[in-house]
Amino acid sequence: MNFASDNWAGAHPAIAQRLLEVSPGFSAPYGASTLDRKIEKRFNELFEREVAVYFVSTGTAANSLALAAVNRPGGVSFCHREAHMLEDECGAPEFFTHGARLAPVDGANGKIDPHNLKAEIERFPPNFVHAGQPMAISITQATEIGTLYQSDEIAAIAKIAQTYGLPLHLDGARFANALVALALTPAEMTWKRGVDIVSFGATKNGCWCAEALIFMNPEVSKDLPFIRKRAAQLLSKSRFIAAQFDAYLHDDLWLTMARYANAMAERLQKGIVNSTQARLAWHAEANEVFIILNKTHANQLQEKGAVFYQWNPPRATPGLLSENEVLVRLVTSFATEADQVDRFLELLK
Repeated sequence: MNFASDNWAGAHPAIAQRLLEVSPGFSAPYGASTLDRKIEKRFNELFEREVAVYFVSTGTAANSLALAAVNRPGGVSFCHREAHMLEDECGAPEFFTHGARLAPVDGANGKIDPHNLKAEIERFPPNFVHAGQPMAISITQATEIGTLYQSDEIAAIAKIAQTYGLPLHLDGARFANALVALALTPAEMTWKRGVDIVSFGATKNGCWCAEALIFMNPEVSKDLPFIRKRAAQLLSKSRFIAAQFDAYLHDDLWLTMARYANAMAERLQKGIVNSTQARLAWHAEANEVFIILNKTHANQLQEKGAVFYQWNPPRATPGLLSENEVLVRLVTSFATEADQVDRFLELLK
């Protein structure tokens, strides 16, 4: 009963098999192989336009290099107060931008509030050298609390970004889970709504180690090859990341896995709704379910084999917990089995 994270799951057999298939023989390194080029073209098809694709090894690298590509002296990027890049990347975005700051923006349900975003940007007036200068906006899809930006919400933030001449970045560590939940195409969830750069995550959704940084306008990324090299993210045997994406995108395996993970989360969520021992903190929209448990009960569940993390309550939810309660995150994946979900729900009784 492992609900700790989709990071804990292994690789899908089809992806592991593809890695074995490309292992023999020789192939051009550093992104120059035939397979690398094939996947770059595949991403063009996926996003319905010519994009620039850069493979990296981690989501943190993708997010950090996205900001490094649009870095400005005294730069400030805006993200949600509880965004992964702000709270869980150990200062990597600041490190790789040589000190550019992340400015937190409040908003309910894990999402940036457009009014708050505009007000925060206005705190940095043009040419006021002491404050620094805005350089980017980043949203997370799905968010850190398992909610989703709807199409109109992305468009509203993109409009603000365009007003201030700022690129809009999307942290898509769980890109596929959000995509299938919203029933959109990659193009509809990104550039058609005003997104400029995407951290396209696959590791959480069945890959071994496969992340891609996607620029909707290749010209914006003209310095990224040098930035990536300097950041030690230019992988010599990059065909092994390309191979994972080859299997991942083939016959829509990535969407199938994401739908399954979301379905397991919904199964879990329905059981929680009917439980007298736990309650939902809020409605889950992708593959992360947040529930509230008595502290003693949470410990008992873990003693009986349930694996999960306790979670800090979002700052926008004062009074969510009583003194004897904890917030718990349960994450499902392509490897979650229905009987694991049912056993957990049975233990709740």
